[in-house]
This record gives sequence, structure tokens and C-alpha cells, in this order.
Amino acid sequence: MSTTQQTRVGMAGGGPLVQVQAKLKEVDFKVKQWLRKQPIGVEVAAVTVGSAAQGGAIGALMGSFTQDMAAGMPPAAPGLSPQAASSLQQAKAFTGGPMMQARNFAVMTGVNAGITCAMKRLRGGVEDVQTSMVAAFGSGAVFSVVSGVGGTNVAGNALTTGIFFALIQGGIYKVGQSFSKPPTEDLLYSQAKNMLNSLGLQKYEKNFKKGLLTDTTLPLLNDNALRDARIPPGPRLLILDHVKRNQLAPVVAGKQ
Repeated sequence: MSTTQQTRVGMAGGGPLVQVQAKLKEVDFKVKQWLRKQPIGVEVAAVTVGSAAQGGAIGALMGSFTQDMAAGMPPAAPGLSPQAASSLQQAKAFTGGPMMQARNFAVMTGVNAGITCAMKRLRGGVEDVQTSMVAAFGSGAVFSVVSGVGGTNVAGNALTTGIFFALIQGGIYKVGQSFSKPPTEDLLYSQAKNMLNSLGLQKYEKNFKKGLLTDTTLPLLNDNALRDARIPPGPRLLILDHVKRNQLAPVVAGKQ
């Protein structure tokens, strides 16, 4: 049964809210599948705009709670030192009203999502700490420029803000990874898991494990092997197309 068929079955057996959620899930799945077939520039642009819109909405909501704090801050005095003016600008960037916060969050989330999407496409669906840190660096640097927290030294502060964001994100990624270390067996399927997640087919991970379709077998995959693993025709076509387009190479367990 395809994802669309499963969604329709769920819609038939639930209330209005369940039906709306199921329909949105179906639309989201179709949009992601369509984007994966487009040139990398189209997918990155769409993901960036969509994530920026979501971030902007969250920022506007947060800004509605912090605008009173921003209104109470004094304007920069003419004789204020560059360091003090920069600190004041930084405080305003994080406590501004709805419009300012919407802009800041839109920039951070949009750039982060766009860079992550581009790196995943270029690296065959792999999303690891390197991807996370590069995306965080980009979002931090652009945020510094757009928000004006860098003061007069725009390039220098963009670099330091980007590095700060990257280090924070890398630390968060590593801490999260330490709390959710996969079993040793899962290391044999890390690339396969990333591929299935990128295609929205993560529920077939157990089929790969039962069929012993480890990362080293990915370049050798064919329709018969996937059929023997009890994977339906539709997902088989998506998997084989992904392997062909990305020319997946075998990886050594434990290495990315």
C-alpha cells in the first residue's frame, strides 16, 4: 500500500481534524517527492523560502512578547563608544518587536535550512555534524549582517558570529548524539537509513535489516534484491532512482 493510499485509509477512519492532518501529510509528502526530482537550485530555494516563512512567523510571535523590552531601551547616544553601541544593537536584535524578530528568525531558519538541503543533496543524503555546523555558521554569519549586530566591523563580526553559532550547534549535535547512540548493528546501515529518510521511506529500514542490505550493498541494489526484502514496487523505484542519481558508494562502518 502506497503512502497516499495509507493516508486515504486514515482519513476515512478519523474525524475532521485527523482528516486535515492526513491531507496535509499527503501534500507534504508529494511536495518533497517533487522537489527531490528538481535541480538542486530549485529544491534549495523552495526549502529556504518555506523555512524562512515558518521562522518569520515564530519570530513575529516572540517579538510580540519582547517589544516592550525593546521600547524601553535608550537610543544610541552620539558619543557612545563603538563597543557599547554594538552591545546595544545586539540587545535590540534579540529583544526587538515583531517585525525585527520576524526578520531575524526568517534569516536564521531560512539560511540554515537552505544550506542543510544543499549539503544533503551534494553528499547523497548524509546529514551529520559537519552539515549541521556548516549550516549554523552560514545562518550565524548572515544573521550578523542582516541584524546589524556586527556594528562597523561587519565582516569580522559575521565571521565570529558564524563560528559561535557553529560551535554551539556542533556541541548540541554531539550531546544529542551521545544520548541516542545507535546499536553497533545500526552502523552498518547508516547510509541506507539516511537515504530512506531523505525519500520519506524510513518505515522500510527494517526490511533492509532483515534482507541484510547494508551500506556496502547499496551500489549493487537491483529490483530483485528489493523485492526479496518485501519492499513494494513504488518505493523500489524511488530507491533505485536515488542510488542511480547519487551514485552511492559503499562506506566503512563507523565512518562518515
